[in-house]
Amino acid sequence: MRSRRSGQLAVAGLACVLLLVPAVAEAQLGGLGRRLRDKAKERVEQKEEEAAERAVDAADPTTASSAAPAAEAPAASAGGSAAAPAGAAAAGGAAARQDPGTGAWANYDFVPGERVLFADDFTADRVGNFPRRFEFKSGNMEIVEWEGRRWLRGESGEFLINLPETLPERFTLEFELWGHGNAMQIAFVDTTSGSEHRIEINAHSAYLRSGSVQGEGSLGLKTTDAPVSIRIAVDGDYLKLYANEKRALNVPNAKLGRSNRIYVYLNGWSAEQPRMIANVRINAGGRELYDALSADGRVATQGILFDTGSDRIKPESTPTLQEIADMLTQHADLKLTIEGHTDNVGSAASNKSLSEQRAAAVKTYLVSKGIDAARIETAGLGDTKPAAPNTTPEGRQQNRRVELVRR
Repeated sequence: MRSRRSGQLAVAGLACVLLLVPAVAEAQLGGLGRRLRDKAKERVEQKEEEAAERAVDAADPTTASSAAPAAEAPAASAGGSAAAPAGAAAAGGAAARQDPGTGAWANYDFVPGERVLFADDFTADRVGNFPRRFEFKSGNMEIVEWEGRRWLRGESGEFLINLPETLPERFTLEFELWGHGNAMQIAFVDTTSGSEHRIEINAHSAYLRSGSVQGEGSLGLKTTDAPVSIRIAVDGDYLKLYANEKRALNVPNAKLGRSNRIYVYLNGWSAEQPRMIANVRINAGGRELYDALSADGRVATQGILFDTGSDRIKPESTPTLQEIADMLTQHADLKLTIEGHTDNVGSAASNKSLSEQRAAAVKTYLVSKGIDAARIETAGLGDTKPAAPNTTPEGRQQNRRVELVRR
C-alpha cells in the first residue's frame, strides 16, 4: 500500500512540474509552447497509465504467477521490416480453442454488418511505408511484418480512414490491437485529438466520451500481453465494444455522430513501446436475416467466419449461427439452401471444394442444434458467383461469404 501511495504522489508531482513549465512556455512561445504543453500532458498520461497498469496487476492475484509473458515490440530494421520478437504471445493468447456457442462465446452477440465499406490488411503496401489507403495527419507510423501479418506500428500518430459514403445508421468496425500507449482515440465526426465524442482504448480498459455520457469497462485482458480483437457495433446511438469475446462497453445513448471518415489516434508511447493495429474492416449494417429472406429470397452474411483454408467455424460466428437456428425454429415451414462462396485467391478447384466443405459445416452445426437435416441443402460455388469485383480488398471480403437461399 505504501509503494502504491508513493507512486501516486510521484505521478502527481511530475504532473505539476511538467504542466507548469510548458504553461509558461506557451505564453512566451505561442504555437511551440502549446506543443510543449501537449507533450507534457501526454507524458503525465503515460505515467498515470503505467501506474494504473501496476495497480491492476497488483489487484489481480493471478497476474504474477499465471500471466503469459508480454509480447515485445517488433523493432524496425534499417530496411523497414520487423523481426518477430522472441517469446511473443500469439494472437488471441494461450487460451484453448473453443467451438461456437460454448464457454464465454455463448453470450457473445456481435454480428458484423453485411456490406463491406472498407477493408485493409496492408498486404498491398510495402513494409516500412505508411498505408496508402489511410490519410496521414501526424506522428511516426510504418507497416511492419509480425506474427505472420502486416501491422501498422506507431510511436504516436494520427490518421483518417476515408470511406466511400457517410457511415449508415448501423455499422461495425473491427481491427486487431496490440501494444502500449495512452488512450487510443477513435471518432466518427471530429478529426482532432480530444474530440468531445470519442471512443478510447488503453491497455486494459475502454471508455466512451460523449458529453455528459461517460461509459467505461474492462477489456478483461491486456493488449500488452497478446493481440486482441476489437469489435465495435453501432446501431443509431447504441454502441457496444468487444475485446475478443468480452463485451467491454454497452452504451445506449452514445451519440457519436456520423461522417464519411473515421479519425484514429494510436497514441503509442515510444519506438520501444508502440501501439499497433492490423486487419481493419468497416461494414454497413443490414436487415434481420428473416426480413431479408422474406423480401429477397436470399441473404448474404459476413458473420460466419472460418479458420484460414479450413472448414472449421470460428467461435465469433456464434451470434449469426444462433440467429439462423432461431429463425428455423420459429418458422417451421422454412427450408434453406446454404451456399458457400469464396474470393478468387487460389485455384478454382480448391475454392469450390473449400466452399462445399464450409457450407456443410454450417449445416452440421444447425443440425446439432435440433434442426431437421431434411430442411437444409448445401452448395459450394467457390468463386463462380462473386458479389463484387475481386479487384479490391473490399470486393474480396464481400465475396468471402455464406448465403442463405429460401427454397
